[in-house]
Amino acid sequence: MAVRVVKQGFVYTIERFGKFTKSAEPGLHIITPFIDRIGQKVNMMEQVLDIPGQEIITADNAMVGVDAVVFFQVLDAGKAAYEVANLYQAIMALTTTNLRTVMGSMDLDETLSKRDEINARLLAVVDHATSPWGVKITRVEIKDIRPPHDISEAMARQMKAERLKRAEILEAEGDKTSSILRAEGRKQSAILEAEGKREAAFRDAEARERSAEAEARATQMVSDAIAASGNQAINYFIAQEYTKAVGKFAESPNAKTILFPVEATQLIGSLGGIGELVRDAIQPADGDVTTRPARTGQPLPDSRSRASVPRSGDS
Repeated sequence: MAVRVVKQGFVYTIERFGKFTKSAEPGLHIITPFIDRIGQKVNMMEQVLDIPGQEIITADNAMVGVDAVVFFQVLDAGKAAYEVANLYQAIMALTTTNLRTVMGSMDLDETLSKRDEINARLLAVVDHATSPWGVKITRVEIKDIRPPHDISEAMARQMKAERLKRAEILEAEGDKTSSILRAEGRKQSAILEAEGKREAAFRDAEARERSAEAEARATQMVSDAIAASGNQAINYFIAQEYTKAVGKFAESPNAKTILFPVEATQLIGSLGGIGELVRDAIQPADGDVTTRPARTGQPLPDSRSRASVPRSGDS
């Protein structure tokens, strides 16, 4: 009866003639039999108190069910044993009352979205109220909030509508961006096409200009040759064009026989003087420059030329 052993994590209160005298820490203690006795065995470890489900009416008249837990630790064994009759029941009642007060002042949406705020407010209120009992409230947590079934369905429909809204907004933004990009692409394509046409027109004009310059130089050279050689150069060029025109008649793969009209034979008759023109142009006779007028249908008097010209009606 005189020897008492206090387990680790507990503190025993020692009463002398029914009055609290001291607290026995963990270890071996000697007390006076029949005078001192063990009063309360106080658990000094952190404990968890489960708050049963409560039906709470919010500020917007919605009935919700709430479950919570309280974590606390006894710091003063004497106060926890003699300042309150039932420590656990007192903490539970205090937490339940303040839970109704805090959540009853908030709307349903706030109770669902502001759990951290609810926990902080409950912790501050309950810890302040339990300080005289030698108890430290370390944490208050809301485990579950259960809205009514019809409100849950309405919230589900609201969430679905909100998600559909966001999806439609994103789809519309995507269509808008796509339309803008397509318009930008068409704009750039039109600009590049216009620039290409402009460049092509510029190059075409430049080519025509160069062709005209070349034609002008060729004409100038022909004019210079005519001015230097007189009628011989003119006759040479005319005979050359006649020869090219006659040669085209034989290019057809199906033509085996060529029929010339009377006028064409007269034209061909003038070709008999090509050899004489070339001879006169390359090796002109000293002091003997003869110009023969080229008349249509009248060949030159050279015997070889007359022999080479076909008569009218010959093929």
